[in-house]
Amino acid sequence: MWMPLRQNQSWVSEFILLGFSSDPLSKRILLFIAFLLLYLSSILGNGLIVTLIYLNMHLHTPMYFFLCILSLLDMSYINTTMPQMLVHLLAHSQTISFAGCWLQMYVFVALGLTECILFVVMAYDRYIAICHPLHYTVILSWGLCARLAAGAGACGFFFSLIHTFFTMRLPYCGPNMVNHYLCEGPSVRSLACMDTHLIEMVDQVISVLMLVVPLSLIFASYIRIGQAILKIKSTQGRCKAFSTCASHLTVVTLFYTPVTYIYMRPNSSSSPEQDKHITLLYNVFNVLLNPLVYSLRNKDIKVAFLKVMGQGGMHT
Repeated sequence: MWMPLRQNQSWVSEFILLGFSSDPLSKRILLFIAFLLLYLSSILGNGLIVTLIYLNMHLHTPMYFFLCILSLLDMSYINTTMPQMLVHLLAHSQTISFAGCWLQMYVFVALGLTECILFVVMAYDRYIAICHPLHYTVILSWGLCARLAAGAGACGFFFSLIHTFFTMRLPYCGPNMVNHYLCEGPSVRSLACMDTHLIEMVDQVISVLMLVVPLSLIFASYIRIGQAILKIKSTQGRCKAFSTCASHLTVVTLFYTPVTYIYMRPNSSSSPEQDKHITLLYNVFNVLLNPLVYSLRNKDIKVAFLKVMGQGGMHT
């Protein structure tokens, strides 16, 4: 839908999210069922992590505090896109208002950038735990943990505001069909009826600040962690120290690999169909895998779960 702007121009009042609408109805029904199961499993898994950490006093440590924040972010992240995508899979109309697109883009990017910073904070937590174990609770006080979490959120929402503001203030006066299942910045920006080179440069700067810099800090943390682990004399001690980092390294790899590919490559090499599938990796599948990675490799989480189930069994 277009509305008059001035003389020979018009501005878009809504967008059409093509998503997977080009697929036949039978395939879209199967996709709906598959994505609904993924969505419910992701909410259940991350909700369970938050609940276990809240209920078990032994998990009230900085490491699990940040894990709780990660699970809350993941639940918010998937709620930003999945309910709408599920509706669009079966609905005749795939429209989203301009304001709705603006809001979805802002929240989606903000939560993603917040996770980028939170992974650095979690790497710092592991660095203190392994390199300075005797001072762990002194250095990572609850006040500092709260400030680090708040700082991650502030950075994410601030840089997302810059990205969204520059993208959505572009003139959209032609086609309004976004070849994606959400209002993702580059996909929407490709519809602008003016040169977007300057906006792309702004996004590249944000990508460097929020992807390359955090990855470098995480890498630096793990160099120090690796050095500290190698100094541990017993093999059992080295394995135990490394196992506390393995889950974090896994989720960082699963998140940063597709995100870096989407936002750090040249725009000329982008493929809308490929981008949709890659976005699903970090927006949907990672959210499902994160609680599995942490629970399967974490004895404390397993013990907390069995304890809660045991208490539930006693009450029944």
